[in-house]
Order: sequence, then C-alpha cells, then structure tokens
Amino acid sequence: MPFLTRALLTAAPLLCALGPVRADTIYVSNELDNTISVVDGQSLSLVRTIPVGRRPRGLELSPDKRTLYVAAGDDNRIDVIDLPSGKVAGSLPSGEDPEVFALSPDGTRAYVANENDSLVSAVDIASRKVVGEIPVGVEPEGMAVSPDGRLVLCTSETTSMVHVIGAQKLTLLDNLLVDTRPRWAAFSLDEKQIWVSSEIRGTLTVFDRDSRKQVAHIEFSVPGMDRELVQAVGFVLNRAGTRAYVALGPSNRVAEVDAKSFEVLRLYLVGQRVWHVALSPDETRLYTANGNSSDISVIDLDSHEVIKSIGVGRGPWGVAVAP
Repeated sequence: MPFLTRALLTAAPLLCALGPVRADTIYVSNELDNTISVVDGQSLSLVRTIPVGRRPRGLELSPDKRTLYVAAGDDNRIDVIDLPSGKVAGSLPSGEDPEVFALSPDGTRAYVANENDSLVSAVDIASRKVVGEIPVGVEPEGMAVSPDGRLVLCTSETTSMVHVIGAQKLTLLDNLLVDTRPRWAAFSLDEKQIWVSSEIRGTLTVFDRDSRKQVAHIEFSVPGMDRELVQAVGFVLNRAGTRAYVALGPSNRVAEVDAKSFEVLRLYLVGQRVWHVALSPDETRLYTANGNSSDISVIDLDSHEVIKSIGVGRGPWGVAVAP
C-alpha cells in the first residue's frame, strides 16, 4: 500500500473524531472600545481586533462576504472594512448618529437609521452618496429590507411604531403601532410576515406583510425575574422559517421561539445584557453579543447548550457571521 494512502487511512478516524472543520468567522462591534473583534469559529478564539470609528454598533456583511460595514455613530459615518486585508478601506456617509442600517439584497444600497434626526437615509454604495431621506418617528433604530428588495422597515423607539417604506420611490407607505420602544425588525424569508421586538414590554409582534394585520403577539418572561428586566431587543429568524431567537437584554437570556405556533420553547442563559444574536451559516450555532460582560456566548442548537463564552472588547453590541 502506498505511503500516502496509508497515512490518509490512519488520519481518517482522527479527523472524524474531531468533527467537521468550521470556517465560520464571527465579527463583533465593541461600542466602548471603538473596535471590531474577529473570532475564529473553529477554535472559538479571538484572532484579530480591527480599529474603527467611534461608538460602533450596527454591522452588516456584503452579499459576497468580503466587506463588512460598521455604523460609527459618534463619527456620523459607516466604516467599510475590506475583510481579506482586515483594514478599514473607506467610509460611507450616513446622516447624523447612525445606529442600525440594512443593506439591499443586491448590496447596492444601505438604509440607515439616523437616531438624532428622525430620518432614514438611503445611501448609494457605489457612489458613496445619500440619494434620499425619509422622515420617520422619533429615535429610529431597527432596519430591515424585504428579500425582494421592495420594502424597507424602520422602528422608531419613542414613537412606538414600525414604518413601512417603499424602496423604489423612497416614500412612507404605512405606520404600524407596536409595543413600547421597538428595537428590531425583520421580514420572514418567505416575505409573508413582519416581526418587531419591544424592549420595554418584552414582546414580539408579528404582522401579515400585505394586510398589515397583527397575527401574533409573543410575551416573554423568566421565572423568578422581575418583568422589567426581560427586554426583547435583537432577534434572528432561521431560513426555514421555523425558529426565532430573541435576545432578552438584562435578563441575560435568549429565547427560542417556534415561528409557526409562536410558542416559547426554551431559554438559554448567556452573558450579561445580551444585545444581539446571529446564526452560523449552517444554523447549528447561535452567537450572542453580551454588552455588560464583554463577551460573546456560543450556543449549540443541536444539543441546546451554551458551549463557550469568549472574551471580546468592551461593550459588545452587534454580531455578524461569515462562512
């Protein structure tokens, strides 16, 4: 038997025991350090820190996963990170105090919530210009774009509304009243529903996208914990449309929700003051950004266990994962 064949056969059991090689890379915005932490998904260790503008929060990956966009709120811009080099390659205009933004599905436009101006700015990425502004409610934050690119959502915290915007003409189409201090919004992948979280009430509201009628209202609670500590902030829906994972803020919990029955299935204990969550590309793991404990938690969704805590920078806020 040739030596190389013998070597491969000898190594095969060891490779199987180690499990599949993961190529995930996790990016975390550190609000108090003005950095992005880069975590390797295979070793689950911090491998790089990238300096960015002041008070980074919202972050999004380009469709080809080669560029990371980061909202630098105190610098009134969106930093553009070239991921192969790991360096800031430029910036986009954003309007004043950008906190959260969403990219169009084709990656050509960014829709930015300008918290201090009560505006949504539409930014053309190629020309690096603001091409439109849409007035919305007070303290806009959560942003989402429908999978077909036709609709944009914006939550306004103080107005307690989610605004529905037409992407083609950049016009306000509808205002939906939601629970107090809405933080995050998302479309279901089949485009049939709009999901919105409420921080103060600790709830999720689900609307039919076309009729705008409410189809579900989910309330969260943690046994033995004061109600005001259970605050629904960031969340993510899986591709199959069967699960939602919801960060519950200072309760230090993440809720797993059946996205069909709207039943809360289980709670995961994670780090302190969990802000946002992101799924791995294969959706077997959930990563959480824990603002007050300066770490991220790694949840194995097959075993339903938190398998590791990884220290990052101070005040981790947003999280994104690339394959």
